[in-house]
Amino acid sequence: MIESLVGLHAGLGELGAIAFIWAFVELLDPTPKRLKRAKIAGWIGFIAFLAAWVAGGFYYVEFYGENVKPLIKEGPSKWAHSLIMETKEHLFLFLPFLSALALAAMYKVQERKPLLLLTGLIVLLAFSMAGMGFLISSGYRDALELVIS
Repeated sequence: MIESLVGLHAGLGELGAIAFIWAFVELLDPTPKRLKRAKIAGWIGFIAFLAAWVAGGFYYVEFYGENVKPLIKEGPSKWAHSLIMETKEHLFLFLPFLSALALAAMYKVQERKPLLLLTGLIVLLAFSMAGMGFLISSGYRDALELVIS
């Protein structure tokens, strides 16, 4: 169950990132047809980020805090929690809000540059989340190796 929940969380986050890449590309030359597709991509990304938020929050509260965090903090890669997870937690809170802002802006803002900057920021943050998740998982695996050996 735990691995499935982590996989769901990561997969939904990546789906959100890919959706905002799609929106970014459509906004490069925003004809009415392309703007309509950007809005569809924005909705997909927003919903995916919300779902990733719920799945990740559930995992954190139910499993990570009691089981994973203490192991990482006792292991050789303490920084995986103290630096990476702490950063990820705070950035992660903003992603659904930023995606909602981008989606709303697609309906109201007529200028292309702010939309491109916002969707590009969302993509960068989302993929940095994936990288941080990998580092945190690596810290957990490092700690498990010590426990097993």
